[in-house]
Amino acid sequence: MSKSVLRGLRAAALTGTLVLGSSLGSHPALAAENPIKLGVLEDQSGDFAAATIGKVHAIQLAADEINKAGGIMGRPLELVAYDTQSDNTRYQEFMRRVLQRDKVDVVFAGFSSASREAYRPIVDQFNGFAFYNNQYEGGVCDGHMIVTGAVPEQQFSTLIPYMMEKYGKNVYTLAADYNFGQISAEWVRKIVKENGGKMAGEEFIPLGVSQFSQSIQNIQKAKPDFVVTLLVGTAQASYYEQAASANVNLPMASSVNVGQGYEHKRFKPPSLKDMFVTTNYIEEIDSPKSKEFYAKFKAKFPSEPYVNQEAENSYLAVYLYKQMVERAKSTKREEIRKVIALGDVCMDAPEGKVCIDPKSQHMSHTIYLAKVGADHSISFPKVWEDIKPYWLGEAGCDLTKKDPMAQYTPSNPPPKP
Repeated sequence: MSKSVLRGLRAAALTGTLVLGSSLGSHPALAAENPIKLGVLEDQSGDFAAATIGKVHAIQLAADEINKAGGIMGRPLELVAYDTQSDNTRYQEFMRRVLQRDKVDVVFAGFSSASREAYRPIVDQFNGFAFYNNQYEGGVCDGHMIVTGAVPEQQFSTLIPYMMEKYGKNVYTLAADYNFGQISAEWVRKIVKENGGKMAGEEFIPLGVSQFSQSIQNIQKAKPDFVVTLLVGTAQASYYEQAASANVNLPMASSVNVGQGYEHKRFKPPSLKDMFVTTNYIEEIDSPKSKEFYAKFKAKFPSEPYVNQEAENSYLAVYLYKQMVERAKSTKREEIRKVIALGDVCMDAPEGKVCIDPKSQHMSHTIYLAKVGADHSISFPKVWEDIKPYWLGEAGCDLTKKDPMAQYTPSNPPPKP
């Protein structure tokens, strides 16, 4: 993204200026048509910006490609973007703005689960339609939401048994202290217990904390076989270098690191040595589709430091939205949901084939087990194809029949029909 466009996006957060993030003039037949408006509420500054700038770029890349190919039903895709600055009150303010004033057709919004839960009631209230393109702790059963990110049954049910078999059954969790970390840690506890292991310890770290000396001492005293790191944001990422300096020297497992914040690129080796991550996409994936996506991304945004899973989730989400609108012949949420209910909204994405589950409106994924080497190179010891987001549907969420607009957890599942 050019500096001028980025300045414009940030200015929009302060002034409410409409931002055209895609090249509407690149296809002459589109100029006179009424645009389809896509709201983009993402953190372009603040604690999460390192992981989220790529989401904005990926949405712009997809929108440009779609517009150059003739748009959606002959209509251009127009981006209305605001910088939410990692501030949940801004998510609420701008969600109201894009739905009420800007009259967008769909919104792509949010990095943290706290931000999603801040704006989700507003989407419900105004009968909006939003995509959450992030890995998260799972459980949202809401017909106003599409989730393209991976969820615990896709990441932890693969990762935790692998780590326990390889390293041992005593597990220590270090997690961000908000709904993502707390619910993710609940999933870890559940899967560890199911596999005959035990929790050697568990800590929840407030967002913004960057000093981990006490946590490191606690881990060394507990002597776990490996540490599950569910740390979020620039400040909490300080743990890795501090743990390396203290010679913790334990394998790590994560559903969130590397794939989002590319810590293996940002920190000096061997800070992330022997970290194992389950991710649906990172730029090191060596497949023709991945290479093609990476090349297009870097050609348009050569200064982008890393193409992460959230960028891929956001890119494919634009194309899934295009497919749904064209099949529904409408941008109305009710008509699009009828298409989703058919169960065949799929595409060949950079990671592999993905499909939207009609019961939960979450997405199937190829899950890659990425291992960080001592030199911070990436290898893939294991790949699981077509892992479905099965938990919500099996637990009782069925959006084809009922819309509770709620979030559930393993200890608080949806009521059975």
